[in-house]
This record gives sequence, structure tokens and C-alpha cells, in this order.
Amino acid sequence: MTGFKALIPTIQGCPDQDDRHVIAAAYHCHADAIVTFNLKDFPPAALVPYGLETIHPDDFVRYQFDLDLAKVLESVRICRARLKNPPKSINDFLDTLEAQSLPKTVAELRRYSAIL
Repeated sequence: MTGFKALIPTIQGCPDQDDRHVIAAAYHCHADAIVTFNLKDFPPAALVPYGLETIHPDDFVRYQFDLDLAKVLESVRICRARLKNPPKSINDFLDTLEAQSLPKTVAELRRYSAIL
């Protein structure tokens, strides 16, 4: 993406000045949210002026279930199928996702493990 770098110096209220480019890029492309595990570096007060919010990846993925369950399940199946060295059982795959701080996503996916 281009065109957002000029906005970086104008970003105010970001606790970590090195993260201003994220807000600038999100604002520039008219995003609604920044999906990040790093919620503390993007507090609501820093994002409201730009019409942005933060969403934890676990919540973001979980919201996708409500939008298009079939696509989410197919995407998960494809991602798991790409793991060939070594391949992962569905339980191992879900355990890995859970270890990566996606417990809500995993709880929902376990309901569909027979088809994943």
C-alpha cells in the first residue's frame, strides 16, 4: 500500500510512536478496525479520532463464523491440509491455534472437527 506515509507524523495519542504507521495505513485505506494481539498499543482514545477500533484476532475470526460459516470452515480445512511436514491431526491443529491465543475460535471449530 502506498500513500499513507505522509500521514504518520500527524497521528497523535499512540502510546508507541513506532506504531503510528499502522494507524496511518488503516485510516488511509478506510479500514474500520485494526486486528491485533497488541491491544495495549492501540487504545480506543488513540483510534477514535480516526474512526478505528481494535479487534483481537480471536474475536475477529469468531465474527467470521457469523458472516460465512462455510467459508471459515473451508479456509481452516485448507490451512490444515497445507501442513505436510509434519501433517497435523485436527486435534493437534486446534491445540496449536489455542496456544496462539485463539480459544474462542478453537471452541467453535471443535464443534466441526469431524469435517475439518
